[in-house]
Amino acid sequence: MKDLVNTIKMVDTTSLVDKVEMNLIDLLIQRNLKVGDVIPKEVELAAHLGVSRTVVREALQRLKMIGLIDSKKHRGSVITNPDLLALLEKRLIPQVLDNATLREVFELRLVLEVGMADFIMEKVTQQDIEELKEIVASEPDLSATHTFQIEHEIKFHGKLYEITGNDTLKKFQRMLLPVFDYVHSSGILKKEVVLKKYVSHKGLVDIIENGSPEMLRNGMRNHLENHFARIFN
Repeated sequence: MKDLVNTIKMVDTTSLVDKVEMNLIDLLIQRNLKVGDVIPKEVELAAHLGVSRTVVREALQRLKMIGLIDSKKHRGSVITNPDLLALLEKRLIPQVLDNATLREVFELRLVLEVGMADFIMEKVTQQDIEELKEIVASEPDLSATHTFQIEHEIKFHGKLYEITGNDTLKKFQRMLLPVFDYVHSSGILKKEVVLKKYVSHKGLVDIIENGSPEMLRNGMRNHLENHFARIFN
């Protein structure tokens, strides 16, 4: 009996609209359509896929929702450059995410900030350094032992993301900061942080001005040490 059960194929529960949506994406790829190209009309797609126009219309609407196509006057539907983070941004609400997801988002920001040292050191200008100095000049002397102050984080780390020149990173950072703040203050990370002196924002500016990518990676890791400690210990 067990062998018989193991030979039974899984029932395909994918809806017709789901299948058409996937087939439409495959079709666009096969035709090598690029941003700005007009896609076939509903009636053509329905005939090609062997389904009703209603099903095609719903599948196209899904593609519009994810930003893959858009309707243009006098042209019909065209391929667009989807905003990779738009849908995520609408759903990244700390209060409605479960603790496991919040913790992973918290970890994700730590990984990003340690990992972008090379981009910062490659693209930073003297003007950027002067702006960073202005930002840290307004921070209290205790910033080298204070784990997290949202106002300082937004200004300083936001500038670091800006220096990378990566627009996706910059937008992602703006999305992550509220989650980072929420996780830090919500008690999700049970272990209490043991405050100790670590590389401050001012210390990071000095490294950016006079150091190397490796020094900045190590400095950023040390700067975030208390956050890592709450995860690992």
